[in-house]
Amino acid sequence: MSSVRVHRVVEGPAAGPVVVFSNSIGSDHRMWEPQVAPLTERGFRVVRYDTRGHGSSPVPPGPYELADLGGDVLGLLDDLGVERAHFVGLSLGGMTGMWLGVHAAERFASLTLCCTSALLGPPEMWADRARLVRAEGTGAVAEASVGRWVTPGYAQAHPDQVAYLREMVTAQPDEGYAGCCEVIERMDLTGDLPKISVPTLVIAGTDDPSTPAEPHGRVIADGIPGARLEVVASAAHLGSYEQPDEFTRLILERITEEQ
Repeated sequence: MSSVRVHRVVEGPAAGPVVVFSNSIGSDHRMWEPQVAPLTERGFRVVRYDTRGHGSSPVPPGPYELADLGGDVLGLLDDLGVERAHFVGLSLGGMTGMWLGVHAAERFASLTLCCTSALLGPPEMWADRARLVRAEGTGAVAEASVGRWVTPGYAQAHPDQVAYLREMVTAQPDEGYAGCCEVIERMDLTGDLPKISVPTLVIAGTDDPSTPAEPHGRVIADGIPGARLEVVASAAHLGSYEQPDEFTRLILERITEEQ
């Protein structure tokens, strides 16, 4: 396990309970913008960071493993002097959260795992995507990525937001994106789920083509003792962005339970 100093944005009262937000592959901390004000207004200290290889975080030489991504979060907490935090992650961020729940449970008061999977195959798909991005850049996958992130109805109603998200994907470093594809290619957390003792909420979207609730969300919720699954209507893979009110409500419910 290695650790890099990831880029972070910290908002809210210094003494408030800390909530760490972890982004999906192809995005950065900006994907969580809709959640910031509702949480800081409730007294939480919101820490958003860019996963290694994304946004303004370093792009260290690969290969990366999920343990490296988890180690980056532990380094972030140490950097900020935070002993224990709530963790919210979507897709790759949720995978990171599951690793943390297995290997660093004492550092987390709760986990909220959004639109994610414990085993997201086939591996060849991720290897092919890494090759494509290395050859042609993240712009080559931007349109398809956003097509999975939001529903067609949202895309039609919010063309400016779709353009913003497409630009976000294109802005990600090619090698960082490819390295994280390979993390997902090699990942299998299914056998580790029963080891997670952190109170956990799993959120899925009814229209998520990447990690649908059945089977992905259900497998996680059934595998983690005491976890529950909530399914949000009219939400694709970036459900926290498309349906921010409902995702934020569920996140607040989870983290407030563990105050």
